[in-house]
Amino acid sequence: MSPTDAAELAGRHVVFLSWRDTRNPEGGGAERYLEQMAAGLVERGCRVTIFCVAYAGAAPDETVDGIRFVRRGSKLSVYPLGMWALLRRRLGRVDVVVDVQNGLPFFTPLVTRAPVVVLVHHVHREQWPVVYPGLAGRVGWWIESRLAPRLYRGRQYVAVSRATRAELRELGVTGPRIAVVHNGSDPVVSVDAHKSANPSICVVGRLVPHKQVEHAIDAVGELLEEFPDLRLRVVGSGWWEAELHAHARELVDRGAVVFEGQVSEVRKHEIYEESWLMVLPSLKEGWGLVVGEAAAHRTPTVAYASAGGTRESIVDGVSGVLVDTPAELTAALGALLRDTAGRRVLAEGAVRHGEGYTWEHSQAAFAHVVGSALRGELVNDQDATGD
Repeated sequence: MSPTDAAELAGRHVVFLSWRDTRNPEGGGAERYLEQMAAGLVERGCRVTIFCVAYAGAAPDETVDGIRFVRRGSKLSVYPLGMWALLRRRLGRVDVVVDVQNGLPFFTPLVTRAPVVVLVHHVHREQWPVVYPGLAGRVGWWIESRLAPRLYRGRQYVAVSRATRAELRELGVTGPRIAVVHNGSDPVVSVDAHKSANPSICVVGRLVPHKQVEHAIDAVGELLEEFPDLRLRVVGSGWWEAELHAHARELVDRGAVVFEGQVSEVRKHEIYEESWLMVLPSLKEGWGLVVGEAAAHRTPTVAYASAGGTRESIVDGVSGVLVDTPAELTAALGALLRDTAGRRVLAEGAVRHGEGYTWEHSQAAFAHVVGSALRGELVNDQDATGD
């Protein structure tokens, strides 16, 4: 971060408007990224507030590690409540707003004169009809694809991958104002575990339709004849969980699929360490934070190239394998389960690739974007990452 950025940021109040935070039962990698960027701003002397949805057991107002959390409303009402809080100055004086567009924006340019930075993990084109079939999904996609680019015309954007940047370009977000700030990798969590004796695959993430965990379950079902001791462990929870249990009932009864549920951080890393491979069958990923987590434990990932951000979090054939179809997913898993030497090569590549992305670098890049916004400057594609 430049001395100019440091001078701009000291004492400034940055407000993030986000659907969720990491303690939310539905929180995931996007929220992890958000709070890492917030922590980086706190370290640089900013006051930081995260306004997000309320949920059972969460304090409506609390400060954790220097970050103030204000939790209000439901999954949908959080949007107008966030606008109202800005309009009525309920959050105090605000110097910069970070509008986290998780499909829907917070429409902040309508209610504040402060500089607005739009944070986008990925475009939800494919997800709207899956999660909200019918009219609701069509309206959501219209807001994301047509209304939001017009409303935020001329505003600074942050994308977490070049794939997301390209998607935003397709929606009409033009000009030198999309800064790419990648995810970082957490330090390795040391656990008392080792690779399992029998072939083991894991899936880690929220159990929602667009994560397509069914594809991993079906792949294991097809591979069982060749690998009768194969086990798939599904880590996470979500509103699609009952459907997944029903889909996998026969394989669960055979012990081939195990639903671990919401586990502790230590248990999650034990599963990474024990697994031979991770599969990420998501329809869409802005980056895929779990890829780096697994890589730290020498566990390469097989994922869909079409998910977008996976084309950057995974180097095909070097740190993991990218495929295009469910049939190719099954074939790639089978080939790697047979190939001990091939898995070892990918594991080494995964560690090297993951080490190239640090939260410290990402925090510095994000802080540069915020400092530039305070000066009324736009940051182009290259400036934030140093590419």
